[in-house]
Amino acid sequence: MTDLSVETLINQLTETLAPLFSSTDSVQDQPIIVGIETGGFWVAQQLHKNLKPDTELGKLNITFYRDDYTKIGLHPTVKPSSLPSDIDGKTIILVDDVLYSGRTVRAAMNELFDYGRPEKILLVILIDRGGRELPIQADIVAQRIALEADEQIKLEGPDPLRLRINRIDQA
Repeated sequence: MTDLSVETLINQLTETLAPLFSSTDSVQDQPIIVGIETGGFWVAQQLHKNLKPDTELGKLNITFYRDDYTKIGLHPTVKPSSLPSDIDGKTIILVDDVLYSGRTVRAAMNELFDYGRPEKILLVILIDRGGRELPIQADIVAQRIALEADEQIKLEGPDPLRLRINRIDQA
């Protein structure tokens, strides 16, 4: 992974997603890009900028939808999600930076369905590090990596975007 920059990974995702936007006949048929705060939204912003869709960029803040809410505690500055007004029957491109346990994606899907019923959700991930706890897998992945049990990967940014692997202190 060290030989690939975040920009290169985002360009790979852009190339993979481009046909979904060029094959639509109207704005109504275009997928809606939705990023999960924080890192997923940064990646979604870059994809939206590269693909230039005619649809709005969406942002999900899943804090209140997490099943580990009591473990991580409340973030004092929880901001609301921002989605286009109508997602019913639409294809949603749900973007996150790192796929690990699957819990973040589950929470994001729960929130999406509170806004409406999309026809389809495509999960786009910058880095899949494995270690799933829930049966969730990405449709499109820029890079798969294997980390040791005491390592984590984090997207830092927003400008510039960079990936950092850290060791988790064993207490």
